[in-house]
Amino acid sequence: MTPAASLSIEQAEGHKTFVFAGRLDADGTGRLWRRVMQAAVAGRGGKLAFDLAAVTFCDVSGAAFLLAAEAAYGETVELVGADARVTALLLRARTAGIAAPTQPEPAPVTLRQVAVEAIHLLLASVSFVGEAAVAVLRLPARHRMLRWPDLLRYADQAGVRSLPLVLLLGYLMGLILAFQSAVPMRRFGADIFVANLVAISLVRELGPLLASVILAGRTGSAFAAEIGTMKVNEEVDALVTMGLDPMTMLVLPRIFAAMLVMPAMTLALELAGLAGMTTVMRGFGFPFATIARQVQSWVAAGDLFGGLFKGMCFGIAVAAIGCRAGLGTGAGPRAVGLSATAAVVGGIVATIALDGVFALIFYRLNL
Repeated sequence: MTPAASLSIEQAEGHKTFVFAGRLDADGTGRLWRRVMQAAVAGRGGKLAFDLAAVTFCDVSGAAFLLAAEAAYGETVELVGADARVTALLLRARTAGIAAPTQPEPAPVTLRQVAVEAIHLLLASVSFVGEAAVAVLRLPARHRMLRWPDLLRYADQAGVRSLPLVLLLGYLMGLILAFQSAVPMRRFGADIFVANLVAISLVRELGPLLASVILAGRTGSAFAAEIGTMKVNEEVDALVTMGLDPMTMLVLPRIFAAMLVMPAMTLALELAGLAGMTTVMRGFGFPFATIARQVQSWVAAGDLFGGLFKGMCFGIAVAAIGCRAGLGTGAGPRAVGLSATAAVVGGIVATIALDGVFALIFYRLNL
């Protein structure tokens, strides 16, 4: 059996020699570690040498052990009696330690880079919108590529499965708006007008806006992740190779599904919000007939249909942004997650921007 590592220290006239013997492996170096490090620190200022003539085995652990002792000594140590294999191993270990790559400092982001990225994003968005428009125009000639089962499945995923969340959020928003509106209204004895305020807010603005936020969080990210995974797995390239249009097969069914379900989601959220407002108003002592009369006298059909139209436009924008993020997925394990995040953020930002545009248009048209 090969003896374990051992150490004897020889010293003469300021010259110290560590005489190693046995196996310099993980087990042997672990036993000698503290003693060698203390002796190496104590030997600073004089000459130090490692006598490796009696070493029968040395692996990477032994080489790291010897280099650690050299580092504790603070200067280059003379090697005595080391064979060619051990010398080469120490040289490679020393070179690896010296040439260890350092993480470069990230360069600061400049205004020019931000402007360039914004321009690239704008051009990519315009290109995607153009491709989608061309795909819609060419749909009669490529109707076989649009699979109706996929359209129904996307509609179920975007609308039917999100209905419980839509109803819950709408009911809670109606409760909150009614309670918060009642605080200032009560100072003027105008509690009854809480119903008018909440109904107008939900039907004209909050209904389509909150429904689109739910669509972006649930469905827009799912669209980006699904298409992004297909892009990473080169399934989109396979469709192109087979002569199939990814825009018609992957993008249009998702956009049509979101466009169809968003009015229903918006209406469901508005009805749930009115139910929450009614719960609060009933708690204040107002009869149901009075609440219904207030809502009917202030909410017109144009308000309802305008909100549903905005919801449909928001659904198109959210689905298109999710699909574009998926088709723009890069390589690497983080690419799909980044695409899903970009779909959610882009969908919410685009929804709010479109809502501002619609507010300006409705104001100019006195709607």
